[in-house]
Amino acid sequence: MSQATASRDERRRLDRDIVALALPALGALVAEPAFLLVDTALVGHLGAAQLAGVGVGGAVLHTAVGLLIFLAYGTTPAVARLLGAGDRPGAIRAGVDGIWLAIVVGLALLAAIPLAHPLVALFGAAGDVTEHAATYLGISILGLPAMLVVLAATGLMRGLQDTRTPLIVAGAGFTANAILNAVLIYGLGLGVAGSAIGTVIAQWGMAAFFLAFSVREARREHVSLRPSLAAVGRVAGVGVWLLVRTLSLRVALIATTAVATRLGTDVLAATQVAFALFSTLAFALDALAIAGQALVGKALGAGDAALVRRITRRLVRWGLVGGAALGAILLALAWVVGGAFSSDPAVVGMLPWALVPLAVAQPIAGFVFVLDGVLIGAGDVRYLAFTGLVNLALYLPLLLLALLPAVPHGSAALAVLWLAFSVGYLGARALTLGLRARSDAWMVLGATR
Repeated sequence: MSQATASRDERRRLDRDIVALALPALGALVAEPAFLLVDTALVGHLGAAQLAGVGVGGAVLHTAVGLLIFLAYGTTPAVARLLGAGDRPGAIRAGVDGIWLAIVVGLALLAAIPLAHPLVALFGAAGDVTEHAATYLGISILGLPAMLVVLAATGLMRGLQDTRTPLIVAGAGFTANAILNAVLIYGLGLGVAGSAIGTVIAQWGMAAFFLAFSVREARREHVSLRPSLAAVGRVAGVGVWLLVRTLSLRVALIATTAVATRLGTDVLAATQVAFALFSTLAFALDALAIAGQALVGKALGAGDAALVRRITRRLVRWGLVGGAALGAILLALAWVVGGAFSSDPAVVGMLPWALVPLAVAQPIAGFVFVLDGVLIGAGDVRYLAFTGLVNLALYLPLLLLALLPAVPHGSAALAVLWLAFSVGYLGARALTLGLRARSDAWMVLGATR
């Protein structure tokens, strides 16, 4: 067999491995923001104030969940490394430790329920918007422990190279959420509260399944289900760096929402729709990052640095092509999709000013998400934490341009806002991630980093 033929065969094998992990992960990941899309679509027809309220409350809620994404992103590479090194019981044990940490943190977050109104009031929205936001957030906090268990257990399954089971669970949860929300919001007339209640019920159903699955796997490998304080502490130690990395991302999103709030209810509502669509696209691209976490972690555990490089190159190509395809779709829908999310003519009319910059930047987003996943899979979390702060420092001055007196409020300000995010922030992340990926400093071989 010639070297060229062997190289083609290797690329095909890598592509099959990527697709086998990424395609089910895509379904599961898209289901998560689809929860928000359902809430947005159903609540949006109640009025602009209700839609904006869900936007503010959802921003706080998803900040909490987003900050704790390390429960999945920290667990996946740890499990994958041990699996690559041939230690499946150790891999299961790492996943169990992550789930215990999720339970402890989730229960602690329930104490934040009385803070729901003060938190959303910080956005300075109109009084009716703040009330709707507080209602949505106060009820939704009850689902946080379930969501964190789902994150940790999903990390375990991804590390075991299983992305199909999370897809099945996410699909069932999305279906239940859509039905419950329709019944509670309109059938029982509960409005914004009904939206939150339906989502909480669906989240706890998903958590129950994941817990049963994890217990079964642990017993099969004769792994103790008792928490290990030392092991949980190690998971938390990695999580601190991922927390800083994720905090920088969430601050960027919160800052964008806060600036949109000061530009008026219509701009805020349009931004909420744009963020819902961005989340859907981002999670779709993140399916490749999930594949990267699992494949890179396993290859590093097996001590194969050359394979890690080949995986990275293929993933980058997939990210660029996938981002371009998603951007083209969003660009084609930019002038027609607004009616699905709002009945307010002002919101629908200005929405393309946010979606066009977002569509053009999708190839950059694909590059960013893929390399982020590769470096997380390698456990290079300190670099991600530090550069996350650098990216944020570059973005915030660009974001504030939307508030300048020379920028007219309305569509023009919305366009400046989303140009800053789509080109400025994503561009900064692409630069810092690309520079790191070109080096060898992030590749540490072995069962543990």
